[in-house]
Amino acid sequence: MASVPADGKPGTDPAAAGGPGADVAALHTDNYALTILGLMLASVMQVLDTTIANVALPHIQSSLGATTDSVTWVLTSYMIASAVATPVTGWLAERVGARQLFIGGVVVFIVASMLCGAARNIEQIVIFRVLQGIAGAFLPPLSQSFMLDTTKPSRHPHVMSIWSATVMVGPIVGPVLGGWLTESWNWRFVFYINLPLGLISLFLLITYLPDRAKTKRRFDMFGFAWLAIGLASLQLMLDRGNRADWFDSLEIWIYAGLVISGFWITAIHFKTTKNPLLDMSLFKDRNYLIGFVVMVILSIVVFSTMALVPPMLQHLQGYSVIATGIALMPRGVGTIISTQLGGWLMRKGVDIRVTLTMGVLVTAWSLWDMAHWSLDVDMWHIVVAGFLQGLGTGIIFIPINIVAFLSLKPSQRTDASSMMNLTRSLGSSFGVSMATVTLAHNMQVSHSDLASNITAETGGGMIDFSTVDRFQAIGQAGLAMVDAEVTRQAAMIAYVDDYYMMFWLTLLSAPLMLLVKPDKPK
Repeated sequence: MASVPADGKPGTDPAAAGGPGADVAALHTDNYALTILGLMLASVMQVLDTTIANVALPHIQSSLGATTDSVTWVLTSYMIASAVATPVTGWLAERVGARQLFIGGVVVFIVASMLCGAARNIEQIVIFRVLQGIAGAFLPPLSQSFMLDTTKPSRHPHVMSIWSATVMVGPIVGPVLGGWLTESWNWRFVFYINLPLGLISLFLLITYLPDRAKTKRRFDMFGFAWLAIGLASLQLMLDRGNRADWFDSLEIWIYAGLVISGFWITAIHFKTTKNPLLDMSLFKDRNYLIGFVVMVILSIVVFSTMALVPPMLQHLQGYSVIATGIALMPRGVGTIISTQLGGWLMRKGVDIRVTLTMGVLVTAWSLWDMAHWSLDVDMWHIVVAGFLQGLGTGIIFIPINIVAFLSLKPSQRTDASSMMNLTRSLGSSFGVSMATVTLAHNMQVSHSDLASNITAETGGGMIDFSTVDRFQAIGQAGLAMVDAEVTRQAAMIAYVDDYYMMFWLTLLSAPLMLLVKPDKPK
């Protein structure tokens, strides 16, 4: 059975349970370790599903007879549903109960995963992915807030290091696991893998997860409607932009107009209404605001790099899916090590600003190394750069999550966590879109620059382009080979340009770390 705090009142904060400043958890559970395990397994399911289906798209397309454009909705529908549902997590948690919402979210997520695996056409799988995205939106913020509430304040860095390791490593492991399941079994097992994880988590949560007090908080329908329009339009614009040729398309202009209108009206409404959907007073807290901005930058850098490296290795270096996963695995190892290191440094009293700055510099170092790659880069350099990047981002991720929640009340944690997770999701989408757009543009520019310098003289006199027509098919084959090599070199230059861009973005975030206020938790 789930239990309540020491004084018998759900939702009691630490100060009430043991006096002001007491090192006591806000919520009591009969088995702390199994409660944390149940929360973590639920988070693992959700985080894996953000990337695990990516590599299975070609197999889903051929199996269900979908078009290239329609199969991308398997990913887009999930992201839009998750983005729209995330902001209402705080209200639902207070209205129906955080325990009930979390357990219900896990149940729906499992059922939706099974339905996705059993889908018989593209329409079915898109509908079930929407359901999966809505249920999955509740899991990260609630798992984070429950882990903080059931842990005494002195252990918050440690428990956040565990949670953050999952959030950071999940997207790295997802494509590798998805590729292995698809090649060894079937694309449907990409979704069926959630069943064992979900059932174990569900059993532990029903048995041990404590409850919180419910409130009759009014639902801000007007604010939710406009925020949903803005978020859905932004996600559609980022996802569809590259395929629709961005602002040369009327579709993208419509999305952009809805984004501006939705966010503008939402901002004014949240500022003037008495009971907004989201607690805007959170942004008056300096540490939370800095954590929010840093999370945007970190998400852009991490997820854009993760989107760039696999296709580079497979298309330019000739790596297989499994070999690509092996090359990227050290990034996850670095993240696991650094998340524990970040928590340990905080427990030892090291100035949090020093820890954050160190993480930024290590991340920038890895990107600087990647910006000097060439087509001849070997596995060793890829492994080292990935490990350093995982190490640096992990060192940032733990302290910045602690910093963001440092001076917030326990009652504010669910709203705060919802917005941080929404920021991470939107930041990753924006980062991937930005990296894809600049990659395509720089490939065209570089190809044009390189091709303009291909002459008989630059070819050492071996190629006379003015007489190539006389060789007919052989001449055309020779030109095709030259063009293929120019394209290959141009692509590598474009990848390097993207890595340089991420390097400078990371480095420019360093001054923010010095603005953090190393305060005592409330």
